[in-house]
Amino acid sequence: MGTNRREMIQMTQGEVTSFIEEQKNLQVACLERDGSPHLSTLWFAVLDGQLVFESYSKSQKIVNLRRDPRITILLEDGLEFNCLRGVMIKGTAALVDDEEGLHRIARAVIERNQLGLDPSLLDTAASQLARKRTGVVVESEKVISWDHTRLP
Repeated sequence: MGTNRREMIQMTQGEVTSFIEEQKNLQVACLERDGSPHLSTLWFAVLDGQLVFESYSKSQKIVNLRRDPRITILLEDGLEFNCLRGVMIKGTAALVDDEEGLHRIARAVIERNQLGLDPSLLDTAASQLARKRTGVVVESEKVISWDHTRLP
């Protein structure tokens, strides 16, 4: 019996976690009013084991997620087919508008992506970033991963 190619390239949970930690950008897909996909790329963080990001409250992605909270996110790398790796997560977006929750998300995103920032400035930077923003917690329902470096 032949080897299932899908099983060959699927990452373990530990590999998925490590892969996510290596990535800088998160591709976010939600649905426009007409059902077409809306895609954008954002910085993100991991809080309490969930991917989080923030965006302007009036941005199209937040408007879309208020109307329909279904979300798909993608993290990927590799420039040649045999080097492609990725993690796609389908789920629901939980929107965070409260000051404390939004501050936590903004702080985590800044801390992860603004390396070298004086730690004493993190809370001030997070407060500034959180203005006019909405946080998003991706509540994962399905994780799909691939690592083509495993292919013969």
